[in-house]
Amino acid sequence: MPYPKKLLNDYEDVAVDLHPHWWFFAEPVAALVGSIILGILTKIFTDGTGTPRTMLVYLVIALIVASMIWLVIRYLKWMTTNFVVTSDRLIFRSGVLAKMGVEIPLERVNTIHFNQTIFERMTGAGDLVIESGGEDGQQRFTDIRRPDRVQKMIHAQKEENDRRRFTVSGADSAGGDVASQLEKLEGMLERGTLTEDEFQAQKDKLLGS
Repeated sequence: MPYPKKLLNDYEDVAVDLHPHWWFFAEPVAALVGSIILGILTKIFTDGTGTPRTMLVYLVIALIVASMIWLVIRYLKWMTTNFVVTSDRLIFRSGVLAKMGVEIPLERVNTIHFNQTIFERMTGAGDLVIESGGEDGQQRFTDIRRPDRVQKMIHAQKEENDRRRFTVSGADSAGGDVASQLEKLEGMLERGTLTEDEFQAQKDKLLGS
């Protein structure tokens, strides 16, 4: 299920819309497979129809049913969990009935780290840790598919967002604080958001205004 478009602003474009990695299902699937194997072993290695065998059979059936319910619940949670990067913000939303969500404006994103174990590199899963200027400071998002690629996409959207905001603010404040605008230009040049030619062109335009 993609992220609902009605929750987006009119000017927003979606760059990334992900559900959790398939590793999200590992625990309930392992429980279901283990229960089925236990049922097969019970069938093979127990004889007779006595009370102990009957109780063991009921126990195995209960484990299989519980594992299937767990898997269905996990699937519903997977369907309703979205990690979204738009042209304006980063959104995490989860929950089947009760909902929880996190939104981080791209201009507040400071650093983005991704973590992968050897096994996670083999499966293409990993975690993203995003440090921002908000009250929480740091957010960890788990079971992200290809976290290195998502990291690059967030950086690209952040740079484009910075470029767009600077262009708008520069047009709206032609008679504003030139020194402040120059500082912003220099910061964007240092971060690589602007090339040297773009920096010089914007600087000339600003000084000319």
